[in-house]
Amino acid sequence: MSVVEKIKEIENEMAKTQKNKATSYHIGQLKAKLAKLKRELLIPSSGGGGGGGVGFDVAKTGVARVGFVGFPSVGKSTLMSKLTGTHSEVGAYEFTTLTTVPGVIQYKGAKIQILDLPGIIEGAKDGKGRGRQVIAVARTCSLIFIVLDVMKPMSHKKIIERELEGFGIRLNKKPPAIIFKKKEKGGINMTNTVPLTHITPEEVKAVLSEYRIHNADISFKEDSTLDDLIDVVEGNRIYIPCIYVLNKIDQISIEELDLIYKIPNAVPICAHHEWNFDELLATMWEKLDLVRVYTKPKGRMPDYDAPVVLTNEKNSVEDFCNQIHKAILEQFKCAYVWGSSVKHNPQKVGKEHVLKDEDVVQIVKKI
Repeated sequence: MSVVEKIKEIENEMAKTQKNKATSYHIGQLKAKLAKLKRELLIPSSGGGGGGGVGFDVAKTGVARVGFVGFPSVGKSTLMSKLTGTHSEVGAYEFTTLTTVPGVIQYKGAKIQILDLPGIIEGAKDGKGRGRQVIAVARTCSLIFIVLDVMKPMSHKKIIERELEGFGIRLNKKPPAIIFKKKEKGGINMTNTVPLTHITPEEVKAVLSEYRIHNADISFKEDSTLDDLIDVVEGNRIYIPCIYVLNKIDQISIEELDLIYKIPNAVPICAHHEWNFDELLATMWEKLDLVRVYTKPKGRMPDYDAPVVLTNEKNSVEDFCNQIHKAILEQFKCAYVWGSSVKHNPQKVGKEHVLKDEDVVQIVKKI
């Protein structure tokens, strides 16, 4: 029996099983088995035919990477061409783009890589089409644009979300507030700082026993679900922000447009006419959460034309120095910072100081 058939079998059994106190252990085991089988799909087989394929592995450039994901012929290639000037094959028929097409956009001084990924089809996570390679590239992105055609059913949004979820991508979510530590002995010790309404101790034990974990400390800091616990135990989930780009709004009425604006994290656009690109780029910038830092040579004005752009995870003075040149840290004495990350301007700081967007930094070297 193939992995996909085993997954189907477990999903059918879960659908038939009623959730109550007597079946909670069994459901916990089934969910853990399901997660383990899905992990097997995540790891490509060593045999031939499952490799990256032509044009899939793209070298990373810029400070962030945005991937366009969607069904064939929703306007990804047109949007890519209009935003970056990079030509991606455009056609009025399905599956025009067959490889990953990279482009670069300069926005607010930051160089952002844009990837037009081939159209995915339903069942991509199970190995259909070239979906597995497409979603594997999507896992490396800092932000995902799910491009949808407003003239097609909105159920497409759910299908794409399900395909990405099946590949361990969690959209617009934060990692669960669960602290999980394995230990040598002492059994399972479970604590929670909030009441747990979605999970029972039996289910927790069932999940851990399926992973052959019999000694561990687990602390729940929020009202988590069984799926959250499995995500933490698996440890291979990726949390990526996402924008739903609803294309072809030139073909709908104002009333329909008002309804679209009620969808969370959605930006309606028309790629062909370049409508609403300003809002799309502003939302992209907000989701990427990048930090621009301006350099100030001693005795001169800050250089506002060429900021050093850092990510929100790596935005210390040390990261700022490394971005300019690795040798700077060897001569680093201190830095003077102007901006919202300091209490008074300028403030003398060390290399551990965390910078904020639009700070100005002057490096002082050792004599």
